[in-house]
Amino acid sequence: MTPIKKLLIVDDDEVYTYITKRIIEQSNLASQIKIFKNGKEAIDFIEETKGEIELLPDVILLDLSMPILDGWGFLEEYILLKPYFGKKITLYIVSSSISPSDYQRAKEYSDVSDFIIKPITTEKFIYLIKNLPV
Repeated sequence: MTPIKKLLIVDDDEVYTYITKRIIEQSNLASQIKIFKNGKEAIDFIEETKGEIELLPDVILLDLSMPILDGWGFLEEYILLKPYFGKKITLYIVSSSISPSDYQRAKEYSDVSDFIIKPITTEKFIYLIKNLPV
């Protein structure tokens, strides 16, 4: 299994991001991990790097409930920037929400590869990377 080069975690929960980062580091399946505390920080980064394929992430783990710009707002901005990427980015929603309406809403976005209930485990992360959409 080939490791991914860059992964973004977009989540304001410091405990979750710390644990998730450790899980990913221990898996040796991502060379670089960047963490953003809200969707605005992440969108700003993506907008700044949108034309530079080597700087863009391969995978994004996106929370829905965050301050400033939540996951839904991030998705709306992401869709507008997507034509400028020049590469495929796999995006997963990773949320503590068990609301059927959130799950259904996520399915309406073709850019969302899966909806994962927190926490993400080592086994789940390895499965996601092994089964990245082509």
